[in-house]
Amino acid sequence: RGSWVLGLWSSVLKGLAMVRTAVFSVAAVCLVLMFVGCQEAQQQEPDIVRVGDKVFQYVQTDTGRWLIHDMNRPTPDIITPGTESTQDTPGTAPSDAIVLFDGKDLDEWTDTKGQASKWVIQDGFMESVKGAGYIQTKRLFGSCQLHVEFATPSNVQGSSQGRGNSGVFLMNTYEVQVLDSYDNVTYADGQCGALYGRAVPLVNACRKPGQWQSFDIIFHRPTFKDGKVDRKATFTVFHNGVPIHNHVELQGGTGWRGPHAISDYEPHADALPIALQDHGNPVRYRNIW
Repeated sequence: RGSWVLGLWSSVLKGLAMVRTAVFSVAAVCLVLMFVGCQEAQQQEPDIVRVGDKVFQYVQTDTGRWLIHDMNRPTPDIITPGTESTQDTPGTAPSDAIVLFDGKDLDEWTDTKGQASKWVIQDGFMESVKGAGYIQTKRLFGSCQLHVEFATPSNVQGSSQGRGNSGVFLMNTYEVQVLDSYDNVTYADGQCGALYGRAVPLVNACRKPGQWQSFDIIFHRPTFKDGKVDRKATFTVFHNGVPIHNHVELQGGTGWRGPHAISDYEPHADALPIALQDHGNPVRYRNIW
């Protein structure tokens, strides 16, 4: 009986020890979680200062650290907005825009060899000439916002890719397709507004042949590291005021490599010309900025 009592007492002591260890372990975990929680709270609110019952919150920006609603924080530059175009009259560019073509001359443009382009100017627009080749800006651009207006021929000829074909090339490389896609069937990733061979527009917003149309493009250039793409290009595009690409990440190049193949990314300079394509059709352009 004495042995049984001692055995029981030993079991009780072991149980108490286990409970004590478990309680200690739980307490330790709680302390760790509390510490981590405090650390996370500090990370989440690094720029909040409390003075009594008042809260002062700061934000870190490119121009420095500023209090929310700080009257000393630098304000944006004041510009004069542009005016809207009509079918008869091109609009005007915002006062801070670089005007690339205003219908008067091709001073901002050249052919791909740096010579005067054979594209023609008349009545405030320039028109591609078959065999003249691409026309490109003398200035170099990377990420940018681009406004361009175009009109496919009113005299409809051809079909699919042979009808009113041209293109707007960002960095002389990445194409937003220009095509007469009004009642004209072609492959989806090659219709007007497509990121050629890569992304299909959300809708077909084409106007009738001969009518002026517009692209408003917000483009973020790709970056490269060790010969490979490090950050892919993105496009936001409005066609006649309608969004057709919303911050679309371009998965590769847009160069034609055959009926069912497209180019991949290839390293290039940080800034290159904007180009317009001669595809053998007399497509017109105006009001480019």
